[in-house]
Amino acid sequence: MARVLVVGSGGREHTLTTFLEQSAEVDAVYTAPGNAGTPGNVPIDVMGEGGFGELMRFAAKQHIDLTVVGPEAPLCAGLVDAFQREGLAIFGPSRAAAALEADKAYARDFMRRHGIPSPEFQVFAELSAARRYVDGLPVGPVVVKAAGLAAGKGAIVCENRKQAEEALERMMGQRIFGAAGDTVVIEEYMEGEEASILALCDGEKALYLPSSQDHKRVLDGDQGPNTGGMGAYAPAPVVTLDVQDIVDRRIVQPTLAGLAAVGAPYRGCLYVGLMIRDGQPRVVEYNCRFGDPEIQAVLPLLRSDFFSLLRAGASGDLGSLEARCAEGAACCVVMASGGYPDKYEKGKEIRGLEVAESLEGVYVFHAGTRRDEQGRVFTSGGRVLGVTGTGATIRQAIEAAYRGVEKIEFEACQFRRDIGYRALRSGAI
Repeated sequence: MARVLVVGSGGREHTLTTFLEQSAEVDAVYTAPGNAGTPGNVPIDVMGEGGFGELMRFAAKQHIDLTVVGPEAPLCAGLVDAFQREGLAIFGPSRAAAALEADKAYARDFMRRHGIPSPEFQVFAELSAARRYVDGLPVGPVVVKAAGLAAGKGAIVCENRKQAEEALERMMGQRIFGAAGDTVVIEEYMEGEEASILALCDGEKALYLPSSQDHKRVLDGDQGPNTGGMGAYAPAPVVTLDVQDIVDRRIVQPTLAGLAAVGAPYRGCLYVGLMIRDGQPRVVEYNCRFGDPEIQAVLPLLRSDFFSLLRAGASGDLGSLEARCAEGAACCVVMASGGYPDKYEKGKEIRGLEVAESLEGVYVFHAGTRRDEQGRVFTSGGRVLGVTGTGATIRQAIEAAYRGVEKIEFEACQFRRDIGYRALRSGAI
């Protein structure tokens, strides 16, 4: 029987622990540092001073058979490399492979070199040069991205030159994203519909989890500022079998081959954000980890043993394993603190969790939560909970998710009421 350690504290990590605990091969799951919903919480800040060493000592002392890394920051900082030097099994890409997310300028250049479908772009490290470039662009939308890690909020869609100049000033002048925005990528605005692909990779082979679609904007109708994600559903109707085949042949396989050729084989979850138009996908971005909240809509559909897949990916041998998935659909609605993604208050008591969790076909995944000594649960972050509904159809899944949401309350709670609307609009039922 295996012992597993999951690194992180959000909704993604609670989801991972939930389905790892269901494996017949796992008898103990720990979470560092975890939240009010995760099992075996260990108070280790992996990105704090000495965090890597402390985490490795815990893994060795507790005879952890596999560590699974949730967030991007420790992956991009080389946590996998550190574990591997000590002979500790870990699921996630090396620092060199994780550069696909850590450095968007590098990622765009990688796509160009390997013929991976992607938008036209230019990279700038000086504000004045970026401004001159924007001044010469045709009238119309353009995307300005911080090249570094910006917690999923570093991409700004600009409708015109003025908005692009304002975005550059905020990123490079005011440094709202810190060092992440010192270099920017200015790229072509792509029309179409977005979708997310999660591939479990062993360096050569990729197994695909169900496609999904995130909802980045904070308000209904895709209005308001970008967030880390206000909900997701799976599968995404826009990802047809033909689209999935193109993704495999023209995006994922060339990506794995390109990284392997430079001695950085990708072992972990490769997230590919897509823009799809007329059945042709192009890459919006790579992420080097499971998407959040996408994974909250995807894992409830997985029927293969999750631990077995992750262990095989970490060892570089997915072999003949398959990612078998159920028919049907899942929808995750994020319940957030009032004011998110800007200023918000913490410490609001959450009520109704047990009632929501008791509903058939409903999961409640904790994100920004903490538990006091009396067992009460309080808000401790911007995205507080992910309520996932499952059903035979996307409509049933959406309805189940919102039934769960209705049972939960906390002061100043906000959530979108239209998660999954594109699937319904496409004719999916």
